[in-house]
Amino acid sequence: MGGRLFLVVGPSGVGKDSILDAARARLAERAVFARRTITRDANAGGEDFDAVTPETFAAMQADSAFFASWQAHGLSYGLPASLLDHLAEGCNVVANVSRAALPHIVTAWSDTVIVAITAKPETVASRLAARGREDAADIARRLARAVPAPPPGIAVVTIDNDGALDEAVEAFVAAVSQPASPPRGE
Repeated sequence: MGGRLFLVVGPSGVGKDSILDAARARLAERAVFARRTITRDANAGGEDFDAVTPETFAAMQADSAFFASWQAHGLSYGLPASLLDHLAEGCNVVANVSRAALPHIVTAWSDTVIVAITAKPETVASRLAARGREDAADIARRLARAVPAPPPGIAVVTIDNDGALDEAVEAFVAAVSQPASPPRGE
């Protein structure tokens, strides 16, 4: 039996990176955390990622270096193909992905769970403003963006990150610690 793929989603400002950073050490024995390749400046801050140029990303994509890739907010994102090896070996894998990319990504592995991180709009707006990367108009556009429904037939765990970070981290660790389920169709 293979591992389970946990796809972490939620809009900017809900605290995905904070939850992932806090949970990483606690789940080191139970999960592999995906390191994304992004066409973003290496000094942009935020998550730990592999920064590449758009040309390098395109070459990697053409060379099948990613098991999943997508574009969002003017950037390209990729999850390394090596994550499929970890899953095949029975390891759980945690990956931060775009909600728009879910329909494509969920077809890559049969045992997939979507972990949706949520927070109230006013909380998200406050966090985005504190980051200082976007002006008020950009924040308003982000908050108004429609959220696509998850693909049918895929388990979804929702974690509210409006309160104490420790509570959200506990819920996240519990979700990722669940045993793998039988492959679809069995």
